[in-house]
Amino acid sequence: MIPKFLRKGLFLTAVILAVGFSLSPFLFFVLSAFKTENQITTIPPVWLPDFSIAAFESAVFKHHLLYYLLNSLMVAGTTTLVTLSVGALAGYALARLPRRPARLILMGVLACAMFPQITIAGPIWRFLRAVGWLNQYHGLILPYVALTLPLTIWILALFFREIPEELEKAALVDGCSRSGALFRVMLPLSAPGLFTAGILAFIYAWNEFFLALLIMTDPARQTMPVGIALFQGEHSIPWGEIAAASLITTLPLIILVLFFQRRIIAGLSAGAIKG
Repeated sequence: MIPKFLRKGLFLTAVILAVGFSLSPFLFFVLSAFKTENQITTIPPVWLPDFSIAAFESAVFKHHLLYYLLNSLMVAGTTTLVTLSVGALAGYALARLPRRPARLILMGVLACAMFPQITIAGPIWRFLRAVGWLNQYHGLILPYVALTLPLTIWILALFFREIPEELEKAALVDGCSRSGALFRVMLPLSAPGLFTAGILAFIYAWNEFFLALLIMTDPARQTMPVGIALFQGEHSIPWGEIAAASLITTLPLIILVLFFQRRIIAGLSAGAIKG
């Protein structure tokens, strides 16, 4: 029988190795962002950089990274707001339906999210071209909202269902309308679910590449993932600038998740345990 302290040591070692393996690509990009061009291409590789900021300056000023950042912020922020607005109303409506029809509708909504992007890309592109929405922010936001709504509706419907209906009835007795009870009672109580759904929708819209590449062909309207992928060097691929831009792109998501991690965990665990 393995002693208890040895089992704990083996478990801790396995956790450290798994975390190190998962973080190693990110650590490699972080170190590459601070390397000079010669250090990146040197063989054997140089592990410790000179901590030069030349790659960051080139990414921001030469490759116009801030324009891509603003485009991504506008698209992801608007997608999140629209998705939460529609998803909260739909989730609330489904939460007040009987369980069996609500479950069938939720299954249908989730089934719509299972289609691969490549199968719907053609119809989306033809529709946007027909209405003149190619290279327009709303032309990219509309598909993003459609793709993020199913998960948002599912999370919020489960969350609304677990809020005691007596609280809503008490608000109605006190003189609130149905919409007043929703906005004054139900939505504040469902804040963890809203934060969870909103952050997941924001991360999807921030990181999405395929549809953004297909719809936004104008360099002035391209989002961050597409802009970074199209970085061009004079004679080679600018790995340093790509690493620096990727680091700048990832930091807002890391800060967002760290800042709201308690609400995210509360929202996910509530939906998983109670739903």
